[in-house]
Amino acid sequence: MAKKVHEDQRYVTALLNNNVALVNEIYKKCAAKVKSFVLFNNGSADDAADIFQEALVDIYNQAKYKNLELTCPFEPFLLLVCKRKWLNELKKRSISPVTKNEDDLLHIGEDTFEQAEILETQKKQSALFLKAFEKLGERCKEIITWSMKGEAQEKVAEALGVTYGYLRKKKSECMASLVKLIDKKND
Repeated sequence: MAKKVHEDQRYVTALLNNNVALVNEIYKKCAAKVKSFVLFNNGSADDAADIFQEALVDIYNQAKYKNLELTCPFEPFLLLVCKRKWLNELKKRSISPVTKNEDDLLHIGEDTFEQAEILETQKKQSALFLKAFEKLGERCKEIITWSMKGEAQEKVAEALGVTYGYLRKKKSECMASLVKLIDKKND
């Protein structure tokens, strides 16, 4: 069964028709996120601007010559295209051979839509987790935060000034509370 075209197809249409208002909206929504990603991954603000422009041109070309139809939200899709382009650029800059050629990288298929949908879902889950996390007591927040750092439980217990047994029991209770809070949000 063919997937339904996403309502964000309007952004693709905006690129095709040079709809300035909607194209500006794309910039407002996404440019800062692309810049953060590129800066965080050894790039400059100029690199980020270039990658963003190139990604928009690629999407424009896919729409114009290959009838691109979005089946996922536009923002995570664009961010994924930018991310792939930047990672490829980093590979080119290093001496190591580029594993994917440009065509592979720009091939926009169902896997790209799927990955963009996964990113969007993860973003929502992350927001849900943070909301629920904020409702926990201070001690629970502290225990979960320490545990997420990947430290050995013995070290965490020592740092928090509690016994290993107490930490395990308390962490289990805190995680149960967190899961309950998240489940309540999903109802």
